[in-house]
Amino acid sequence: MSKTVLSAQGLVMQFGGITATNNVTLDLHQGARHALIGPNGAGKTTLINLLTGVLQPSSGKIVLDGEDITTLAPHQRVRRGMVRTFQINQLFDTLTPLETLAMVVSQQQGLGGKWWRALGSSAKVTERCEQLLEQFHLTAVMAQETRVLAYGKRRLLEIAIALACEPRVLLLDEPVAGVPAGEREELLQTVAALPADVSILLIEHDMDLVFSFAKRMTVLVNGAVLTEGDPDAIANDPRVKAVYLGHGDGDVAHPEGDAAHAVASVGVESNG
Repeated sequence: MSKTVLSAQGLVMQFGGITATNNVTLDLHQGARHALIGPNGAGKTTLINLLTGVLQPSSGKIVLDGEDITTLAPHQRVRRGMVRTFQINQLFDTLTPLETLAMVVSQQQGLGGKWWRALGSSAKVTERCEQLLEQFHLTAVMAQETRVLAYGKRRLLEIAIALACEPRVLLLDEPVAGVPAGEREELLQTVAALPADVSILLIEHDMDLVFSFAKRMTVLVNGAVLTEGDPDAIANDPRVKAVYLGHGDGDVAHPEGDAAHAVASVGVESNG
């Protein structure tokens, strides 16, 4: 089995008398395409906030590449290679995609506040920005202010920013949330083409994306891990169907191995 790059071990998060995360253990392996799914209130956002340092767990620990990072601040985790995108865009509206990426790439290359100068004078910054703009289909809009971009392009820019940080672990928090149907295909293709050496944990409600992307899936329910497995196993697990549908497996027959269609045919779709 490939190396474990990120490990959540027995994470518990309590808010007063409420247990939002209940003894969650999850391992992300090198090069993983791992999806975290679950119904509304399952604890997905809480878990991601624990992994990224926004919240400190009541108990348990988080290990990144063999180092205990449980008490590290979010920016310290980014420096160690764990980067997150957000469900709601966190972008500079008055900067262009080129300016935004130049700022991030310059910071990553140790140029810090010199990014304005580096935009025109550093061949390394320019080359990396050009690569990212092309990879994320942003070249045609690179000089437009972010605030006027189509929402799908804003999502692409956010993932480009995350990749500009050169992550070893990338947490994609609902990358297609709010993206109109007509703009999704470009986004889905881009996510599918992310570098193979980056280990990805995807949090998503769009089951088409989940089942086309994930090689392994973890299902959270009421703050705890219900089950984990490959997409076929998850699609055909009666406990998963019961959680999403509110009843048991039912009498629907599914083509063996066709996980996406199996889930779609019984209407499995998260709603929060």
